[in-house]
Amino acid sequence: MARVALVAFNGEQICFVHVLLNALDMKNKGFEVRVVIEGSATKLIPDLVKVSNPFNGLYNQIKEQGLIFAVCKACSSKMNVLEEVMAEGLPLADEMSGHPSLANCINEGYQIITF
Repeated sequence: MARVALVAFNGEQICFVHVLLNALDMKNKGFEVRVVIEGSATKLIPDLVKVSNPFNGLYNQIKEQGLIFAVCKACSSKMNVLEEVMAEGLPLADEMSGHPSLANCINEGYQIITF
């Protein structure tokens, strides 16, 4: 089974949606998928949780299926959304100077794809 870590850095919502769509598509096709939310993409979380957001349903599918592996703690703090990320119950990662370690994913056999 293929293992893929989709890493979202881009803070544009339409770009982030492609991470979510690909995560669902890959999971449905038998891939083992992790979504890592980094950089300015972390600032999207407070908007995606709103029912009025057109991508709220897609975000909820990803969250409910446990595909969000890590949200960058340092970037969440820098983007002033750390409290919202914590309120969502999303897993924070900070093992690499405050950021998620992609080397750990590679060591576990995951191919890294960045968005």
